Amino acid sequence: MPPSNNLFEVFRQYFPPQRNKTFLIDGSGHTISYAEMEARSAQIAHYFLSLGLTKGDRVAVQVGKSASALLVYLAAVRAGLIYLPLNTAYRESELRYFFADAQPSLVICDPEDQHPIHNLLNTESVLLDVLTATGSGSLIDKVAAFATEFDSVNVDPDDLAAILYTSGTTGQPKGAMLSHGNLTSNALMLKDYWGWNETDVLLHVLPIFHVHGLFVACHCVLAAGAAMIFLPGFNVDEVKAQLPNATVMMGVPTYYTRLLAQADIAVDDCRSMRLFISGSAPLLETTHRQFEQRTGHRILERYGMSETSMLVSNPLNGDRRVGTVGLPLPGVEVRIVDADNVPVAVDVVGSIQVKGPNVFQGYWQMPEKTAAEFTADGFFITGDQGTVSAEGYIAIVGRSNDMIITGGYNVYPKEVELVIDDIAGIKESAVFGIINADWGELVTAVVVGDGSKELLSESILEATKQRLANYKVPKVIYFIDELPRNTMGKVQKNSLRKRFSS
Repeated sequence: MPPSNNLFEVFRQYFPPQRNKTFLIDGSGHTISYAEMEARSAQIAHYFLSLGLTKGDRVAVQVGKSASALLVYLAAVRAGLIYLPLNTAYRESELRYFFADAQPSLVICDPEDQHPIHNLLNTESVLLDVLTATGSGSLIDKVAAFATEFDSVNVDPDDLAAILYTSGTTGQPKGAMLSHGNLTSNALMLKDYWGWNETDVLLHVLPIFHVHGLFVACHCVLAAGAAMIFLPGFNVDEVKAQLPNATVMMGVPTYYTRLLAQADIAVDDCRSMRLFISGSAPLLETTHRQFEQRTGHRILERYGMSETSMLVSNPLNGDRRVGTVGLPLPGVEVRIVDADNVPVAVDVVGSIQVKGPNVFQGYWQMPEKTAAEFTADGFFITGDQGTVSAEGYIAIVGRSNDMIITGGYNVYPKEVELVIDDIAGIKESAVFGIINADWGELVTAVVVGDGSKELLSESILEATKQRLANYKVPKVIYFIDELPRNTMGKVQKNSLRKRFSS
C-alpha cells in the first residue's frame, strides 16, 4: 500500500516506536503519550464522521488553548476535514463574516459562547459543540464511546487541510487555503533545517489559532517524534521556571523582551536550551543583542506568512545575522523585484515574491483575488518589502501597504524606525503615514520611552535628520506608554493611524 498523503499519516512515520513516550505535558502537569494522542484523536475523528461530516467539510473552532483542542485539530486532519482555527478574540461581526464565508458544517466553541454563536449561524443545518479552555465539555463526553483506532482518510496532496483567515488590514479577511502537501513539505523541511530530533522538548507558549503556534511549533514536534510542554499562554514566571526542562522555545519578540525584563534571567536558566526562535513580528536589534549577552543564546529569527508557513530563516549552524530574517529555506524560491518584476540589486528595496511546495492553494471563494496575488510565472506576491545582501540574507523593511508616499517620495517605515530606536532613551517606535493635503501623507512617528531620560520631539527630529534624508524625517512625533499589538505581537498601525489622524 503506497504511503498516505494525509498529513497525520506522514507524521505517524516519525512517531517514536515506543508509543508510551511523552507527547505533551500540559500546564497542570498532566501527561499525554503518543499512544494516547493517537487513540483520543481517533475517537474524535470517528465522532466527526458519525455526525455525517465528509471529506472537505469545514470545522470551525474558537476555543481556548488546551491539549483537547490540539487533538480536535489532529482528528479533523485524520478525517479529511478542513480545519478553520479562529482567534479567541474575534467578536460577533467578525465571526458572522467567517461563518458566512467558510460555511462550516460544525462549529466548536466555549460553552459561554454557545448561544451567541448559535444565533449567528442562523441555521439548524450547522452543528454546534462545546469545549472548555481546560479541555472538557460535551464534545469530549460524546467521543468517549468511539473506537480508539482510525484509518485516516486518504487525500491528494492538494486537498485542503486548513483555512487560515488573514488579518484583513486592507479589506475583508481572506481565507488562505493550505493543503496537506503544503503543510507536509514545510514541516519536514523545518525538522531538518532546525535540527529537530526525538530528544527535543518544545516550550509551547503560543496560541494555536495561528500558523506559528499550530503549524510551525506543533508540526516540528510531531515530525520529530519529540515532546512539548504545552502551556496555556505566556506567563513570564512560568516560562522561566520551565526553561530548564526544555530544549527549544518559539516566541514573538514580546516574549523575549519580557524575559529580559526579569533582572535575574541568565545563562544558567537556559542550560538545557539549544534553540530560541522568534517570528511573527520584527525583532529589535537591541533585544537580539541583549538576549545573547544575558543568556548566551543568539535568537534565530525567521520569516513566514499565513499563506506560506515558513519561507526564510537564519541558519541553525552558521551566521545568524541581526536585523535579517536569514536565507531562503531549502526548496523555497525567493526573489526581490521592482515594479516591473525585475530583480533588484543588492541592498535595494523591492517587493518580496516566493514560490515553493509550501505556498498555499489560493484564497477561499476568491479566484480573482488569488489570480491577482500570483505572477505569470507562478510567484506569490507577499506584499512585503525587503532587501537582499550580497550573501543572500534577506531583511524585511515593511509592508507595501505600509509604505508612505510623501511629496512624491517613497518612505519605508522600518528604515525610519531603526534610526529612532537607536536614539538613547527610546524603547521602540512605530512610523506610519497620515493623510495630508500638501504632502499626500505626513511621516508620523509614535515613540515609547524606556524611562531613562526625558524625551523631546526636537531632539529626536535633530537625531533623525543626521541620518535620514529630509523627506524621511517625521513631521510629527507623539509619545505613548505602549504600542498596541495583536495577539501575535505585531504592532497595529491601523489603530495608531486612526488614533492620531486628527
